[in-house]
Amino acid sequence: MEQMKPDTELAIFHAVVEAGSFSGAARQLGITHSAVSKRIARLEQRLGTPLLVRSTRQMRLTEAGMAYAGETRELLARLRRVEQ
Repeated sequence: MEQMKPDTELAIFHAVVEAGSFSGAARQLGITHSAVSKRIARLEQRLGTPLLVRSTRQMRLTEAGMAYAGETRELLARLRRVEQ
């Protein structure tokens, strides 16, 4: 069975949260900063709400982002365990 791709929107979102930045997540996942940015934008568009507030100096979760991260953290971990 093929393992869950690390570039799923959910996995990328959690990598950004864990790394604290798009650049850190990109390094961790081995993809470009722009790929991370595009996938997060696509996730936010699909959900219809911003999950992150970005500026040149910092990135922080919105209230919706905190709720989404909290609700999906264990889901992502469970998916990874099942696929192993």
